[in-house]
Amino acid sequence: MESGNSNQDSKTDFNGNKIFFLYPNAIMQNQVIGVLAQNEYEIYLAKDHSRLSYVLTKYSNSVVFIYLDDKVPIAEWEKWIGTALDSEPTTKIGVFSSNNDEEFREKFLKNNRIQCGFFNIKHDLKKTADVVLEMMNAMNVKGRRKYLRISPDKDTIATINIPSGGEFLKGVIKDISVVGVSCVFEQEPNLKKGALLKDIQIKLQSMLLNVEAVVFGSRDYENERTYVLLFTQRIDTETRSSKIRSYIQRNLQQRMDSEIN
Repeated sequence: MESGNSNQDSKTDFNGNKIFFLYPNAIMQNQVIGVLAQNEYEIYLAKDHSRLSYVLTKYSNSVVFIYLDDKVPIAEWEKWIGTALDSEPTTKIGVFSSNNDEEFREKFLKNNRIQCGFFNIKHDLKKTADVVLEMMNAMNVKGRRKYLRISPDKDTIATINIPSGGEFLKGVIKDISVVGVSCVFEQEPNLKKGALLKDIQIKLQSMLLNVEAVVFGSRDYENERTYVLLFTQRIDTETRSSKIRSYIQRNLQQRMDSEIN
């Protein structure tokens, strides 16, 4: 019988795995990371490879893309990759570089157990982004989760107001994704499943969104009723998704930064 935590494995399968970009340059952030973010992958930027090593041992099956052309010497990268893979063998490594030397590329791939490719940033990065996206899909990095979500905490409070009888009922968002929210209200709104709610106000820190949603359902737990609302497609879907995705990515990054640092 294999050892391991089956509950953790099940959770990972549902939530997917994390993707780290070590020292990415601006082009990588715009052309590659942006594409993965739009496709709901859980992405983090990292600026300290020595500290990241510890984090990788906490999150199995993570993917790390390294930008080799930073100030870190190649010999140090080779040592770091070996140590990282020895500490957490499920980690998968990919590399970005501007080095066109084919011999260097082949040697680096051969000597360093690189599973996620060697990409030249001087080539068409739009095509590269498509290749990386296809690779992540094939590796099932996202797991069974379709949409990235976050549960706001005291530092990332997200609130919701819904119209009722000429005034607004105030609520707190329990979690949010680009497709909907779960929330609790200060006063019981008695929302019926399938009801259409218009003129909803959502505040995500400094961002204010006006949306409409359909009541998907509710659940009761410890004398608290949580409602699940799914956004409709009628109100500025692209802007809404962009703002919510930005909020989620920013706050996930802040939480990861606290772990790395």
